[in-house]
Amino acid sequence: MNRMKLKSLFIANALLLSAGFMANAQADTNTQSGNAALIKQGEYVARLGDCGACHTVAGKPAFSGGLAINSNLGTIYSTNITPDKDHGIGGYTEAQFSDAVRKGVLPDGTRLYPAMPYPDYAKINDEDMHALYVYFMQGVKPSAEQPPETDLSFPFSQRWGMRFWNWAFASDKPFKPIGGASEQVNRGAYLVESLGHCGSCHTPRGFGMNEKALDSSDSDFLAGGSLNNWDVPSLRGVAHWNEQEIVDYLGKGRNDKAAVGGEMTSVVENSTAHMTDDDLKAIAAYIKFLGGNPPVPAEDTQKASATEAKLTAAKNLSEGERLYLDNCGACHFVTGKGAPGVFPQLDQATIVNAKDPTGLIHTILAGAQQPSTARAPSTLAMPGFANRLTDEEAAQLSTFIRQGWGNNAPAVTAKDVSEVRKTLTK
Repeated sequence: MNRMKLKSLFIANALLLSAGFMANAQADTNTQSGNAALIKQGEYVARLGDCGACHTVAGKPAFSGGLAINSNLGTIYSTNITPDKDHGIGGYTEAQFSDAVRKGVLPDGTRLYPAMPYPDYAKINDEDMHALYVYFMQGVKPSAEQPPETDLSFPFSQRWGMRFWNWAFASDKPFKPIGGASEQVNRGAYLVESLGHCGSCHTPRGFGMNEKALDSSDSDFLAGGSLNNWDVPSLRGVAHWNEQEIVDYLGKGRNDKAAVGGEMTSVVENSTAHMTDDDLKAIAAYIKFLGGNPPVPAEDTQKASATEAKLTAAKNLSEGERLYLDNCGACHFVTGKGAPGVFPQLDQATIVNAKDPTGLIHTILAGAQQPSTARAPSTLAMPGFANRLTDEEAAQLSTFIRQGWGNNAPAVTAKDVSEVRKTLTK
């Protein structure tokens, strides 16, 4: 073989090797790009599922658990779901991860309590579940944080009993699109019924502390409930808001009529405020599609005007009316309408007219703070009046608010206020 042939062979081999290296490098780049896209998708799915609200505690690493969840059974602590192999879920296969999320069953057979909303998460589709797994395994920093162990009293400490609870009340059926509904409505249905697990708070509970319905095929679904004695409103139709007001409430934590409070503050802060506009609009379209709520009664303009006139004149005031002018009137005004997008209205507000006044009393005593979101960065706060008002004064104020303008709710007693005051954290 002469030198020319050897040189040609060497060049050919070099080109082949170079092409191989380039192909491998391109394959690695494509893999990294694909994983990055999956991690990003999984991070968004985790936002949709509001995983951070329960599994992240202020001052602790993200998703390292330890949140104390008060339930009728006792205190349940959230677990570490970082990819740490000893204290988290780092040793889980994708199938084991899916079983934990969808079925509430850990790799060793331990049963989770339904404080983890697996009856709703059962409807998460395979694509989102895969992205969620990739995110938690590759996009979350491992943490060796060891949360407190959940230790309920007998018989609730017997986790094996959850097998029978699951048989009676849970379902492994995948999400079923609503026949005849638009693509947008069905996207909203998927988000609400699965990842959003809205039914875990907004659906009434049965005798087994189970959600009475898991999807829109049952009229109990999203028909309202109670959480820590706060009335949770029905989401079926939300007749008093239009679709844009629903979008604003979820995306900003406020709209022209109301602002979030209680548990919804965390939901907005950790989940819905991070949703895309399209997904928020899909949820609003689905809620409106459900219907079911009675139409909002015509405003009693004569009664509302009488309240406004008396507050404006500021003469012969009842104790509740005087307290309102002294403590509330500057922001909510004599009209009870507040300022659109700034201070929520009290006239015909859901929290004001709730059967159980706990939510209103708690807000008066402890105050409230609107979350700062990308769509509404300003943080607006209402001070608490626990140190300023006696139980009797708070009761008089609450009663006036619940019966002024167009509101028509039962009176509040000093005992009602006293019971709520006991729950306030010092």
